[in-house]
Amino acid sequence: MPVLPGAEPYRHQGGEVGVLLCHGFTGSPQSLRPWAEHHAAHGLTVSLPLLPGHGTRWEDMQLTGWQDWYAEVDRELRVLTERCSRVFVAGLSMGGALALRLAARHGERVTGVVVVNPANKVHGLSAYALPVARHLVRTTRGIASDISKEGAAELGYDRVPLHAAHSLREFLRRLDGELPQVTQPLLLLRSARDHVVPAADAARVLSRVSSTDVTESVLEHSYHVATLDLDADRIFEESLAFVGRLAPSVGKEGTATVG
Repeated sequence: MPVLPGAEPYRHQGGEVGVLLCHGFTGSPQSLRPWAEHHAAHGLTVSLPLLPGHGTRWEDMQLTGWQDWYAEVDRELRVLTERCSRVFVAGLSMGGALALRLAARHGERVTGVVVVNPANKVHGLSAYALPVARHLVRTTRGIASDISKEGAAELGYDRVPLHAAHSLREFLRRLDGELPQVTQPLLLLRSARDHVVPAADAARVLSRVSSTDVTESVLEHSYHVATLDLDADRIFEESLAFVGRLAPSVGKEGTATVG
């Protein structure tokens, strides 16, 4: 299936400092594109991949699982570490969870981690029914576009495939056990009002990681997809400052490419 317009991956060849951005569950690179372009404009090398099964139609996502999504960002990280002297990982929601696993598994290859409204658990009684329900019901209502900013919209599926939701649940349970392996500096930004991921998830992440350099920032004016919301500029600036503090030498701007 062709990729939906706006959901394309984004890559920018910049300087010696790289940033890998990971989008969320049922979403697409569109939700992080302004963030990626902001960092690219400041000379960073940026990779924003499209996760398998995303950015086309929900039926395609039904055939994928967390191993596919993680493998994609793992490959992108390896490419960045070959090109850049320092690499940061970042993500929104499930993308934040993917970034945390990259940090846990790659150790010193990752200089720092930035997560926005990171997911840690699939909540609700329905989560416990997923192992059976996914064989009886194909989808449930979508979670995209939880944004307070008028006129802003996230390019994501209007349905959640239950096979994929079950896989996400398994991934988050696995990641929770790996969080103590995260030792890198961490910037965690969370929305005061989030209708998708509760504040308990961010609190759980903060309580489980082994990082000693930790900053938590509360976004007062945004919902879940904060990277497209009223606090977006704040996210971009705080994350850039975080990168600059840990990697003061930022390379020159390159040429952006899509695909």
